[in-house]
Amino acid sequence: MYHLIVFASGGGTTLQAIINAIQKKELDCEISLVISNSPDAYALERAKNAGIETYVIQNKKADAVDLELETFLNKYQIDLIVLAGYLKKIGPKLVDKYTIINTHPSLIPKFCGKGMYGMKVHEAVVNAGEKISGATVHYVNNNYDEGNILAQTKIDVLPTDTADDVAEKVKAAEKIQLINVIRNLSKK
Repeated sequence: MYHLIVFASGGGTTLQAIINAIQKKELDCEISLVISNSPDAYALERAKNAGIETYVIQNKKADAVDLELETFLNKYQIDLIVLAGYLKKIGPKLVDKYTIINTHPSLIPKFCGKGMYGMKVHEAVVNAGEKISGATVHYVNNNYDEGNILAQTKIDVLPTDTADDVAEKVKAAEKIQLINVIRNLSKK
């Protein structure tokens, strides 16, 4: 069994896609734990509904969070950490110890880096008049959105598309792509 830890900051729709894929036997994985930096994240509710253990990060300072998580995660068997809409930088202790992947809502290297997440990305895509956007899954390193790319999926941006339209297209592509990446990594 391939053991996942999922980090999420918000609604958890990407987490739900992973849960659904596991339940449908599309992934031979188990989510051991869902971690959030926000006690109000609906992702935690999704995890609880699926019988998955949850943890809310207690510390606020980056160095303290890194140490807290390194200590807490020692009791888990972890094959892969998946950042699924997690909006905080992962510290060096975790980056050095675990294989971590992130899903980003653009075609890296465009529209990425510190401060580029969620609707900010899609608004930037529309404002720039881009004809193509998409989603990227990449390994996490010590810099925002600079780890080696595992997969990218392109979507067409129509001249009439709003940032919300782009977001919906990207979210759909992102979830399929992430499930495929996790499947491939779990078979190695």
